[in-house]
Amino acid sequence: MSSEPIERRVSYLGDRLRASRCQICGKEYFELRDYCGNCGRESFGKMANMDLFYEKGKLEVCTLIDEPTNKFSKFERFIYGIVSFHDGKIRVPARITDQILQGSFNPSSLEGREVTPRFRRRYSVGQNDVVPTISLAFTFTDEYYPYQEYKIVQPTKEYELPGIVGYGVYSSRFRIKDGGIERAVPFIDEDSVTAAVEAGKFALIHSGVDSSWVGKVYTGSESNPYAVKPIAAKVAQVLQLGEKDDDLQAIDAIDTEFACKAATSMFKDACAIVNYPCSNINYAMVIGADNSQAAPRGYPGGELDAFVGYGGAAYIFGKKDVIAQIEGWYSCTSDTPDFWRRDGEPYPMHGGRFTGDPAYNKHVRKAASKMMEKSNLKPCDFAYFVPHQPNPSFPVRIAKDLGFKEDQFMPAIQMPKFGNTYSGAALVGLAAILDVAKPDDLILMVSYGSGAGSDAYILRTTNQILDKRQRQKVNIKSLSENQFLEFVDYSTYRRLKQGM
Repeated sequence: MSSEPIERRVSYLGDRLRASRCQICGKEYFELRDYCGNCGRESFGKMANMDLFYEKGKLEVCTLIDEPTNKFSKFERFIYGIVSFHDGKIRVPARITDQILQGSFNPSSLEGREVTPRFRRRYSVGQNDVVPTISLAFTFTDEYYPYQEYKIVQPTKEYELPGIVGYGVYSSRFRIKDGGIERAVPFIDEDSVTAAVEAGKFALIHSGVDSSWVGKVYTGSESNPYAVKPIAAKVAQVLQLGEKDDDLQAIDAIDTEFACKAATSMFKDACAIVNYPCSNINYAMVIGADNSQAAPRGYPGGELDAFVGYGGAAYIFGKKDVIAQIEGWYSCTSDTPDFWRRDGEPYPMHGGRFTGDPAYNKHVRKAASKMMEKSNLKPCDFAYFVPHQPNPSFPVRIAKDLGFKEDQFMPAIQMPKFGNTYSGAALVGLAAILDVAKPDDLILMVSYGSGAGSDAYILRTTNQILDKRQRQKVNIKSLSENQFLEFVDYSTYRRLKQGM
């Protein structure tokens, strides 16, 4: 078992893939060094820190680990090798992830291909241990996750109202197909934390915002691997959000919890903080990510297992180069116990038909109706409606009940492609709309969280939505209609869902 201090040091270096370069001779090291082995004492103070987190490498050599032992046994079989960066100046140990290997396999056929770092769990540990993570897991850049350059762009226009300046969605390439529904399945080394980091990474790339400009991060989830320990702290460290201060990040990072609306609840807070001059915060990030939980079929609460998915979405809020302004919001809540998980229990329970009325339908209908009433708007005034989507029928029924037409709400209904991603569900639907929306489109989004409550937001897109769309290689369409999706059977789904 690794001690916490050792795990802290390893994650500090490996989560971000930190490296250094001698500014005298140019030699590079996969570690932070005070001096160069070539130049000796002359290099003190002349070592430049760098990282490989947003770069792509090349798989030079690899081998098949056919019978992993101890902490790696849950992988069953995996590819391990050497990845080089900067034309071979840096070489790092690498595990190729997102591969279910069956039958005979020649690993040398993979050598020479380009790869991208992925943030994942390193290996299995006990329930009382710190979860080990690292970015020395790689996926192929010509498959499900294409490489995207992270280019910082200085903002050019400030808006009167705050809003979304960038967003990103992350989900696994593995799916299970059941009853006409495809649901995303996490790979064995993925969880809500890895999804949160990757979604945040995509949001930074899309926005062009320097990660050090982000002064607040909220992470909403109901599947935190820890009962006591925030996801947001790991997100802030890996993405280097806020100004760096020694080995700390100067940022306020916090987890939020309200079932499936844990993230949307923070949209208004993010807007408020970037709009408040005394906060000195120009950008705030809101993430909703879940490895949605459900008991196996045949067990109490197992009915949920037909709908749960995996993934997350991240949104960056600010007042500069906004792609969708927030024009209003309305929230409502009540103590309606339609879905719950008692402390110490691995799976949630739910109230059966009670989850529709008076839970989901009542809160979504009230939030949407009051939002339109307060804004003096009708369904026909909106280009799109984005409802929370726990299953295929609820969002369609409530949208029609409210008076929206199919061309207004169906583009947002992504649950049949990803499953119910809990805290990410409404956010994934909103991303699907922002992927296709035109300037000056009016959008109504209404989330729902069991327990119970809803948040309604009115968003209006700007001309800059088209400019920033050019930066996206990963969007809802690329994630849902991808030739590299891999479908698994139920037993494999349960094994991957359980994780390491």
